[in-house]
Amino acid sequence: MSSENEAGNRRVWDVVVVGAGPGGASAARAAAETGRRVLLLEKAELPRYKTCGGGIIGPTRDALPPGFELPLRDRVHAVTFSLNGRLTRTRRSKRMLFGLVNRPEFDQRLVEAAVKAGAELRTGAAVTRVEQHGPAVPDRRTVAVVLAGGETLLARAVVGADGSASRIGAHVGVRLDQVDLGLESEIPVPPEVAGDWAGRVLIDWGPLPGSYGWVFPKGDTLTVGVISARGEGAATKRYLEDLVARLGLSGFEPSVSSGHLTRCRTDDSPLSRGRVLVCGDAAGLIEPWTREGISFALRSGRLAGQWAVRIAEANDAVDARRQALNYTFAIKSGLGAEMGIGRRLLSVFAHRPRLVHTALIGFRPAWTAFAQITRGSTTLASIVRTHPVARRTLAALDRGERAGQHDEPGASGASEEPGAPGRSDA
Repeated sequence: MSSENEAGNRRVWDVVVVGAGPGGASAARAAAETGRRVLLLEKAELPRYKTCGGGIIGPTRDALPPGFELPLRDRVHAVTFSLNGRLTRTRRSKRMLFGLVNRPEFDQRLVEAAVKAGAELRTGAAVTRVEQHGPAVPDRRTVAVVLAGGETLLARAVVGADGSASRIGAHVGVRLDQVDLGLESEIPVPPEVAGDWAGRVLIDWGPLPGSYGWVFPKGDTLTVGVISARGEGAATKRYLEDLVARLGLSGFEPSVSSGHLTRCRTDDSPLSRGRVLVCGDAAGLIEPWTREGISFALRSGRLAGQWAVRIAEANDAVDARRQALNYTFAIKSGLGAEMGIGRRLLSVFAHRPRLVHTALIGFRPAWTAFAQITRGSTTLASIVRTHPVARRTLAALDRGERAGQHDEPGASGASEEPGAPGRSDA
């Protein structure tokens, strides 16, 4: 495609990507690798802080650019599970389960990979809206991207990757059925405390339905956070305070305290409108149970970038619509299937957290599945699809939820001492 498409003597980009997080950087790189003219817009200056645990699981690693060097702050070989501070057990693995990064460093390197592929980066560029009709749009093959200062950019295709409060998502009409509040603190700690957490994370199943907390070590800083359904803001804040206190960390001053909302799409929520696609958080693509979003952003971003190029090449609305539908099918058949299983597991977990906890600390196949999923050798959807026992168990739990059976047996045999050591399990 011509590098200087003209619309009234104005440059028309092949693809404009809005948002330079993992989804946007992935989309920009995928589109730029085809040789098209790609512009990546970011409202902040980079690097910038992002509220996120920074866990890099297998699917995330597998979606990274070839040769990408992860800026790992720690390698996790052990997980301490607890049930609101009780029934604690640590399970260990000889092989690394997953890695931990600081998001500013990680996101910056993803953007650098997109620029290396040929994308042009522009920071400090806040997008207020996109238009596909009206005086700002010279022809039906063009999308107008309007910036906060009034400047208008033109593109043949646009990818919205501008976060969970996405303006591009609002244009597309993204619909949501699950909104959660995450609170997080970055807590600098002395070497003796950091050493106790090195290579080990905490996952605490929380007191609110569907909630959980975490501690992720990153050198001399611990990332401590909790997440639960929106509407429980005060209780969520108390949960974080209680978690920090019982871990003996309340005497250390956080360097950053932040919060954010995560949003999951409905099954029938649109992923495109005309020549505009959405991916990652902007599309509501996130794992419903764990609220893991980095791998979903990278994978959906790559697909969005690839199909945005095809939309940019489309000569009419019919062809553009066909390519957008292909993008939707690719998302739903992959990430959509994973989200469906995640929703079912969240429902079980919200009503039976002790059952989930007991399985992970006392049932070897459950721990093995956890390790395989975090390493990337399988997915929740794949386990349910290919293992009859897992499929039947989840179906039975679904029936139990519909019947209102919310009680579960106790977690006998679990140590109640925080940080209790465990054997090598996987």
